[in-house]
Amino acid sequence: MTSLTDVDALEGLRDALGLLKDREQVAERLLDSSAKHSFDPDEELDWDAPFEEGLWFWPPELVSLYDTPMWRRMSEEQRILLSRHEAAALASLGIWFEIILMQLLCRHIYDKAATSAHVRYALTEIEDECRHSKMFARLITRGDTPWYPVSRAHQRLGRLFKTISTTPGSFTATLLGEEILDWMQRLTFPDERVQPLIRGVTRIHVVEEARHVRYAREELRRQMVSAPRWSQEFTRVTSGEFARVFSVAFVNPEVYTNVGLDQRAALAQVQASGHRKEVMQTGAKKLTDFLDDIGVLRGVGRRLWKSSGLLA
Repeated sequence: MTSLTDVDALEGLRDALGLLKDREQVAERLLDSSAKHSFDPDEELDWDAPFEEGLWFWPPELVSLYDTPMWRRMSEEQRILLSRHEAAALASLGIWFEIILMQLLCRHIYDKAATSAHVRYALTEIEDECRHSKMFARLITRGDTPWYPVSRAHQRLGRLFKTISTTPGSFTATLLGEEILDWMQRLTFPDERVQPLIRGVTRIHVVEEARHVRYAREELRRQMVSAPRWSQEFTRVTSGEFARVFSVAFVNPEVYTNVGLDQRAALAQVQASGHRKEVMQTGAKKLTDFLDDIGVLRGVGRRLWKSSGLLA
């Protein structure tokens, strides 16, 4: 990893997006924003309010089976039930991802000056992610649905990734995990068809994740300019592979069994769904455009991203 002192000594860093911002100034602004706009979900949200009859737990257009033949045969009640389980599955995925992210952030700051604003903001983000993980866990419990862990294979891959990941690889994975869900949540929290508790959870997450995305984007830009060439190439390949893992993990097949659907048939229809493909690529587009601009989507990495279905 490049040390804080080494990076700060590189003045005038520039990439395809222009001159990079000062690392400490970015962190100071994010710390100020965190002080003004952070939330305690246990206090902010009404966890005891009953769910409202007929309201969704996720916007129907974002439910995996939307506009498939199977969806058209389902009753409205079963569709809403599927949205309830998919919301729980996405919350479970979010916990898995945020636990990985917290470990990556701890690794990132391990050898850096603890007095720097850059490190203090990383610690602040870890605080945020702890609250988010607890919030998602409470949401799953409140929704009376199972916890939906990722597959054992993906758990092992996650453990391997966080062990071997370089700094730019870590921040690329951070953005992958945050930006697609962020796009979905920005559609969810203002949607009056959705349960108020879900809207409240997504509102808190969107506000706080905006800072995390800014921190990760600025640091990834810096790393893709200053990191050794081998590290940049490694980032391209590992990020493409992580995109493939993430795109599969985004749908937990157990949700179909738990709402009375044939799991294999449901998965086949999701994979064949043009609507679902468009949703995932649209959700990823802001991120893939950014990664393309800073040189991550090249060579083998680009081909892996395409095979994930997240890049058109």
